[in-house]
Amino acid sequence: MAKLYFYYASMNAGKSTNLLQADFNYRERGMRTMLFTAGIDTRYKKGMIRSRIGLEAPAIPFFDHTAILPLVRYQHQATPVDCILVDEAQFLKKAQVFQLAQICDELSIPVLCYGLRTDFQAQLFEGSQYLLALADVLTEIKSVCRCGAKATMNLRVDDRGKPVRQGQQTEIGGNDRYVALCRRHFMENLNAL
Repeated sequence: MAKLYFYYASMNAGKSTNLLQADFNYRERGMRTMLFTAGIDTRYKKGMIRSRIGLEAPAIPFFDHTAILPLVRYQHQATPVDCILVDEAQFLKKAQVFQLAQICDELSIPVLCYGLRTDFQAQLFEGSQYLLALADVLTEIKSVCRCGAKATMNLRVDDRGKPVRQGQQTEIGGNDRYVALCRRHFMENLNAL
């Protein structure tokens, strides 16, 4: 039986790098993959998964209205697909996560999702919430806080590096906008405001 996997972590833990390595492993063995990434992520070229260490691969951009199951079903009928990989999975909608589960259950294709668990206010993203609920396998990718402890939180910072407490849940950015911290340092930064 194909499984739905959710690999989650704080910012800068290597999620995209892990995804691209998994994709490479499948393709190296002659298997066919389909890659998806959030269309709202405009840091790089549209439809491109890129890691901080410079690895990249083209992907199908998904948006709130994207029906993933029919896209995969169509491609799978033309040429069998061996694995689906989704970057920035926190931006999936509930219906899309359910479609990913259907891909596993109905098409017998494993689905590997990589994303953040929580936002800068320690709230679950919609995609992450439903992946945590439906995934067969949950795996935390470790990152490190400045103190050496495991980083589990994402602190949003402004242009001067000062913590931000309010704002839209989604603000695309990297090291310029977010700092991965352990819970203790995350809470200390929020309480300092």
